[in-house]
Amino acid sequence: MRLVLVGPPGAGKGTQAQFLSSHYLIPHISTGDIFRANLKEGTALGLQAKSFMDSGNLVPDSVTNEMVKDRLTKDDLANGFLLDGFPRNVLQAEVLRAVLSEKKTPLDAVLELAVDSAEIILRLSGRRICRNCGKAWHVEYEKPADAEKCDTCGGELYQREDDKEEVIKHRLDVYQEQTAPIVAFYRTEGLLITIAASGSVSDITERAISALSRVH
Repeated sequence: MRLVLVGPPGAGKGTQAQFLSSHYLIPHISTGDIFRANLKEGTALGLQAKSFMDSGNLVPDSVTNEMVKDRLTKDDLANGFLLDGFPRNVLQAEVLRAVLSEKKTPLDAVLELAVDSAEIILRLSGRRICRNCGKAWHVEYEKPADAEKCDTCGGELYQREDDKEEVIKHRLDVYQEQTAPIVAFYRTEGLLITIAASGSVSDITERAISALSRVH
């Protein structure tokens, strides 16, 4: 199975990626992991990326594309892969299509996790993190006994800056502007499968596997 996972921030892509990669016995490839590996190993691409990051700039598509292309040459991908966080725009989607076409290993599907914005804002803005042990709580879904303290260790709970409502709204705007067009791109390619990403984690995983069974 060669699969791309798309969806807005807070849709649960990281969680579903773990379950799906385990189910299909394929590596879960996130752009974050690729970046960290290149930086840790001090590769030429990693050093290039670091120079942009150190100066506070976004790593350009050209560098990201080369890192992903390099990762796709590795032996552990013989049975497929699950890409999470790439492609982020239509240009990257076209690069991925060209690379896979050259290898004669086209994508099987692009799975879109669809959640409405109001639910995402509730999911993310309700998160509270323990300063001491790092456990995540939620004001609606997993309430601690004391709203300001962690049940596990008694540490102080706080809201991350990127979980504040105005920040989440901005992230959703950026997603709509930059990433949502790839949904239309893959729909045109006949690869898009959309599932509702609301409900329990296990329900969403079941929904995903059932939808993907039509192509695999």
